[in-house]
Amino acid sequence: PPETPCIAVCVIDPNSGLCLGCGRTLAEIASWSAMPSADRRALMAELPQRMRDAGLPAPSPRRRARS
Repeated sequence: PPETPCIAVCVIDPNSGLCLGCGRTLAEIASWSAMPSADRRALMAELPQRMRDAGLPAPSPRRRARS
């Protein structure tokens, strides 16, 4: 499975502070490459619910880019 939720739609929602493409915060995006793999996978598992809780559409499962 991919090690990033990035789908190259990098726009931060001003209300929630979440990326509309992946659901991460700017701090999570910035620290992603230094984050242990297990932590990345755990965070990726939380992102769909995080997006729903913020009232944002879930990201489409299209080709993922690097982040």
